[in-house]
Amino acid sequence: MELLVAPEPCVLCGHPAGQRVAGFAQHLTPADCRPTATGAPAAPPAGQPTAPTSKAPLRTTRPARATERSRGPARHAFQETSGPVDLIREAVQGALAEHRGDVDAATAALVKRAIPDAMRLLDETRKGARYDVIAHPWIPDILKKQTARGADQIWEARPKWTRHELPFGRHQVTALDINGAYLSALKTHLPLGQLEHSTGLAHDRRRSGVHLITPPEWEHEAVLPNPIGQRDEPGPLWVTEPTLRLLLRLSGPKHQLCEPPQIHESYTSGATENLLEKFRIALKDARDTAIEQGDRVTLEYVKAMYSKFVSTMGESNYNRELYRPDWMHLIRSQAFANLCLKALKAHDEGLAVVRAMGTDELHVIGDWRRVFAEGRAVTEVKVKDTYTAGTDDAEHEGEGE
Repeated sequence: MELLVAPEPCVLCGHPAGQRVAGFAQHLTPADCRPTATGAPAAPPAGQPTAPTSKAPLRTTRPARATERSRGPARHAFQETSGPVDLIREAVQGALAEHRGDVDAATAALVKRAIPDAMRLLDETRKGARYDVIAHPWIPDILKKQTARGADQIWEARPKWTRHELPFGRHQVTALDINGAYLSALKTHLPLGQLEHSTGLAHDRRRSGVHLITPPEWEHEAVLPNPIGQRDEPGPLWVTEPTLRLLLRLSGPKHQLCEPPQIHESYTSGATENLLEKFRIALKDARDTAIEQGDRVTLEYVKAMYSKFVSTMGESNYNRELYRPDWMHLIRSQAFANLCLKALKAHDEGLAVVRAMGTDELHVIGDWRRVFAEGRAVTEVKVKDTYTAGTDDAEHEGEGE
């Protein structure tokens, strides 16, 4: 593939294209390659600037039937296939070409446009999807900010826990960094449509949303973080689907660490765990390739895409295409729940858990490599720091005499 300095008419549709493949100027994706309508102005000759085109909005309806799609222009045999990962690679190549190989400048430019690029990638991965998505549904008041700079009523259960007392003696503590925490959290049960209110019902695993619960007592604070985070006020609170499912899991027959939470009322919709799966896999694959090739530009670009995607899908002026504060809370809470489950795994495997913070910080005592794989993949962990903590036996000599 050759990047063109000046756009040339696409061999398939006649509109300006910025790439040449197999000797022919052409678009790389079917979405960009469209036939020239009757009476539409012809493509400008090479060398002349073209007017910018607006990006297609987030797909919210099902794709056309096969019989309707077949009426479009025929695909040529030499046309290369293109997918979500190609969009990421092409954006990086284009930024590097525009900035003449300046890695820092290209990275800065890509990070700046990460939000619209993430939405374009989402739209690409939603093509042919089984489920419709409502991008701007009605939202209940509990999901709306109480003041302009305030917060809504949802409790995300962010871990902020440090063990009060260490086992006797001096210990080497390893601070582990959980890779791509928000990227992994994109795999969570997300409500598809408008949230509907219900009261006094048992949990329905086919639905997802937010729930008003009375959390159970947690009697393991000495060795494990509380699954609802550090909360000072007792009584009912609004939690997300990942927090509720975590509590139900911990209260189940396998762990039996607490009583089941009491559900008072809910706002839920039919849900699927795979809504963002193709989007997540595209970002994960691009991240894996970037790490393997030492490609810092792509790595920073991908990180900016998924982190900003999550942070701006609520009430944000930077992303008007998607207004789902419920999704934002659910994804963030899923990242927190994932960290709590890693702490539980460490504890069950004989490690002493010392600290659990945010989405990606877990401190442990013991041979952690027999529990967690080391590396930079999202299924692995890396060492952030090591330090010594505890009390020497010698310091207690003579006590009690």
